[in-house]
Amino acid sequence: MALRSAVLVPTLLASLLSPAAAVADAGCGEQRLRVPGAERSVAACLDDLTTAGTVPGGHTDPADWAGLEAPGTVNPSGVPGIQIDGYFPDTSAGNPTHGWNHDAQFVIRLPRKWNGGLVVSAPPGVREQYANDRIIGDHVLAKGYAFAATDKGGTGAAIYKGGRRPGDVIQEWHRRLAQLTVAAKSVAAQRYGSAPRYTYAAGLSAGGYIVRGQLERHTGLYTGGVDWNALLFTAKGPNLLTTLPPALRAYPRYAAGKPGAHEEMLAAGYPAGSEPLWGAHYKNQWDFLQRITREELDPSYDGAAEAGTPFCPEGTGAGCDTDYDYGSRPRSVHDAVRRVSLTGRIARPLISVHGTLDVLAPISKTGDVYAKMVRDSGRGSLHRYYRVPGGTHTDGFSAAFPTLVRPMQSDFLTAFDRLVAWTQRGVQPPPSS
Repeated sequence: MALRSAVLVPTLLASLLSPAAAVADAGCGEQRLRVPGAERSVAACLDDLTTAGTVPGGHTDPADWAGLEAPGTVNPSGVPGIQIDGYFPDTSAGNPTHGWNHDAQFVIRLPRKWNGGLVVSAPPGVREQYANDRIIGDHVLAKGYAFAATDKGGTGAAIYKGGRRPGDVIQEWHRRLAQLTVAAKSVAAQRYGSAPRYTYAAGLSAGGYIVRGQLERHTGLYTGGVDWNALLFTAKGPNLLTTLPPALRAYPRYAAGKPGAHEEMLAAGYPAGSEPLWGAHYKNQWDFLQRITREELDPSYDGAAEAGTPFCPEGTGAGCDTDYDYGSRPRSVHDAVRRVSLTGRIARPLISVHGTLDVLAPISKTGDVYAKMVRDSGRGSLHRYYRVPGGTHTDGFSAAFPTLVRPMQSDFLTAFDRLVAWTQRGVQPPPSS
């Protein structure tokens, strides 16, 4: 079940520091670490907290990050410390990890050599808490940061079942990362004797959207954030419900060589030059993401059905997500999207990187729009936005399209280093590109 309406951070802090907090035996020097607010937690002392050690030790899940990195990516290793796995109270059960069948799962990693910082993250898509282990976790752990990640309160193809009303599940994403951030700060203070001096939020896709939301909604928790190909929700559009249906309609006609279809794709924001990527996204991502997002925000569209009919043909009519028209939907639907929309009113430094060939969150309808929102809100001095030529939504596509797709991992890591220099030493990042 999604958490109810937003609660102020002080209330969140008070609830997480309750006497009912779970206790985990850390196993390193017989320390006992409390995870505030957790219903269950299990700790282990590991020789290596990076994936080089957690994969053979069964302390991560490689399936969770499949397709997120370029082939041949080499990550740092050799970071001993403590790992804590667990979950917060939740009534939904979509996450099967550890055989717990319980949502709101998390992982916290505490390196033996700590630099005084904490990095927190939420996964892209409907993945679980280990999704960022390769693309974020290994790298920040090697720099000495503690690292914590959440499953954002729900995983899998039926995440829309977790809420009571439209938008609850996406709202929960924000609350779960804030909840984990508060808890991870407490655990770090127990482990190291002092709270983190710097706390950063970082994420890809849906995780990047949550980073932005944290810096708008829970600003007191963070020093800054980095988002990578972040999704965008705005009540008037653009949002996923305005960008995905045009692609579902036009792509089959484009693939069949029908006149005008290519122009429709371009008009919907899918950039020229990205055409080779369209087929794989049509088959594997656009339809799925449209149906589950629409079911979460507009469940009445298909009546009693759940998440519509996969790949229903254009012209099917009522209940077909290919024919979905967000602009014509009732005010209640727009209100649901408004609940989860971003405002651009960040209150902490944020660096955004976005690929010019992203065909899941087209840059002209997402990254460019959010950068303008930040400027229009008067917060432009807190934001840097870097457009990455040749970058697409996930680096895994570089395997099939090596001459087209430029992996963005190094751009993300550079952005993180720039954020650190900006927030810790006052070094201004380069102007937005």
